[in-house]
Amino acid sequence: MKVIFLDHDGVVCLEKNWGSRLKKQRNWGRSSGMSFKQVPVEYRFDDFDKDCINILNQILEETDAEIVTSSDWKLHATIDEMSEFFRHQGVIKSPIDFTKDGWGGGVNHILDTLPFDKHRDIEITRVAEILDWLQQHPEVTKWVAVDDLNMNELEHFVHTRFPREGIKQLGIKNKILKHLI
Repeated sequence: MKVIFLDHDGVVCLEKNWGSRLKKQRNWGRSSGMSFKQVPVEYRFDDFDKDCINILNQILEETDAEIVTSSDWKLHATIDEMSEFFRHQGVIKSPIDFTKDGWGGGVNHILDTLPFDKHRDIEITRVAEILDWLQQHPEVTKWVAVDDLNMNELEHFVHTRFPREGIKQLGIKNKILKHLI
């Protein structure tokens, strides 16, 4: 099985869309006392960039890879809700799983093996979450993590450094394909 560990912000949800959920929720009629999870999933998150979706869909078609959500968006939806959101956004495949939430202590056995850097705790935790998922799924033959966080500790990592471009950045698609083909 081939897997793309997909972050959302700065990868497929670009800087220009950050905060779009607030307008969508306001138009939908969210009241101030309503919890985030009471909002229908299509209004819960910022929109994905259409050009990024096209590129992601091309990658999925060319590689038949599965998506595992590594984004912290996983904390705000079930896998079924995230799948619904992906469909609503036009992605041709839904995530098959989420990485564990490393902040809950579920990946300490991996974190203990990584160099601690208090200035990079978000990145190191995300690395541990991905490595833990891979340990639990030996059927994975090829994989890549795509993120705007710097996770160079991962051997199969593609960095989307510019949050205005995400996977639309020149050369990013080919870098992703190189890990999956």
